[in-house]
Amino acid sequence: MALDAYITVKKNALIETEIKRSRFISAVYPINDESEADQLIQIVRKEHWKANHNCFAYIIGKKQEIQKASDDGEPSGTAGVPMLDVLKRRGICNVLVIVTRYFGGIKLGAGGLIRAYAHAASNGLNAAEVVRQAPTDQWSVSVDYHLSGTLENKLHESHYIVNDVSYSDKVTFDIYTSQVDSPIFSEWITNLTSGQAQTHKQSELYLPEKVSS
Repeated sequence: MALDAYITVKKNALIETEIKRSRFISAVYPINDESEADQLIQIVRKEHWKANHNCFAYIIGKKQEIQKASDDGEPSGTAGVPMLDVLKRRGICNVLVIVTRYFGGIKLGAGGLIRAYAHAASNGLNAAEVVRQAPTDQWSVSVDYHLSGTLENKLHESHYIVNDVSYSDKVTFDIYTSQVDSPIFSEWITNLTSGQAQTHKQSELYLPEKVSS
């Protein structure tokens, strides 16, 4: 069964922005479910218990099925919703963004708050590296030694990814291919080795591809 591609973040990130003396600390986490999001929100709230606000937004599900946002005391619609809009606009899922604000004494107004929280969320996502999780097949291709040099050269000339090469009685290549390319890949290997390769699909997985902001 083919996997569905989706866009998420590669790693946790923490970045701070100062706007008119207020500190906006953006924490971004890749997540898989709501319980994980709730645990992380509680951890950040305990860590920044002196902060004026710990606002958050998250989306879970490859089709953005679960969406939640909180203004945490900021005027309604000025914090969590703008952050959520950033996630939706960029098509990102399975991610939690928490923006902690330490008030600096200068009021920003509703429009200023919306821009500040959206900016902080976007900065956090960029720091966490937005990636496309590409559906990928992992293949094991084994050939006799006299075929291995030609096969290795052809693989490096191709767009297929050679993850590893092992040597025993045969030379075995561990190869990643896009799921779209898999039927073509199998035929390509057969033609290249005149049917002498032992080719097995090992697993289905995701490989991250960088997405421009």
